[in-house]
Amino acid sequence: MKIAFQMDPIGAVDIKADSSFRLAEEAQARGHSLFFYGPDHLAYQQGRITARGHDMTVQRVAGDPAVLGPEREVDLANFDVVWLRQDPPFDMHYITSTHLLDRLKGQTLVVNDPFWVRNYPEKLLVLDFPDLTPPTTIARDLQTIKAFKEKHGDIILKPLYGNGGAGVFRLDANDRNLTSLHELFTGFSREPLIVQKFLPDVSNGDKRVILVDGEAVGAINRVPAEGETRSNMHVGGRPEKIGLSERDLEICAAIGPLLKEKGQVFVGIDVIGDYLTEINVTSPTGIQELERFDGVNIAEKIWQAIEARL
Repeated sequence: MKIAFQMDPIGAVDIKADSSFRLAEEAQARGHSLFFYGPDHLAYQQGRITARGHDMTVQRVAGDPAVLGPEREVDLANFDVVWLRQDPPFDMHYITSTHLLDRLKGQTLVVNDPFWVRNYPEKLLVLDFPDLTPPTTIARDLQTIKAFKEKHGDIILKPLYGNGGAGVFRLDANDRNLTSLHELFTGFSREPLIVQKFLPDVSNGDKRVILVDGEAVGAINRVPAEGETRSNMHVGGRPEKIGLSERDLEICAAIGPLLKEKGQVFVGIDVIGDYLTEINVTSPTGIQELERFDGVNIAEKIWQAIEARL
């Protein structure tokens, strides 16, 4: 098959941790040809969805993960699969790319399905499952956010469309910074904020459960660094081996059928204690850590699911 990856610069990836690299590596091992382009080089031209990029051969060499051919322009309708793997922020640039890729429907399989990536942002899709999530409010209005804090005392405040743990604040019952943080966020963004009740279980870790075509295939535990509330590996969280609990399987059984129906082949959900906090569909991570801990080939399972759709 001919596979195109829309992603951030391939030369900057960590070959021991990056999930996009691992997906490309497995595709190459299965005999598929690879093409790389950045989201800035995606275009609509007289009815065609095109990209300027490079034929690519990946290699597990630190600091030199890919050998790229000369730059060329391609028609993405001529590819079998396009992977939407750029990292958030989930801004208008990201949303526009999903609109363009959505025009490939019926010609090229785009993974994850861009229509539903656009309509299922990580922190909003969980609202469809209130019985699985901690108390949550989404608002830009300070009075509404203050009322939530007065009710729950210890809260987490974060940007609605952020990622990687950036801009996440814990405000306990004695904290006096809510108004200042609200001024800070609303001063540079028109987006609402999301507030959730703080879950003390996060000290034991924030579990990343990986689903392939709606089925749970394993989990890793991300433990916050000492003195940190955030467990994201981007900000120093430590991955640990962990199994799937009955509650994890219950959550996956509730959300899995919807994810499969909407073409969300590779999804990573975040679970703290007994609660679902995010459903990551844009550019989830965790494949390589899970493969090392459990001795399984998760990338193979993902490609088998994709090949079955073609």
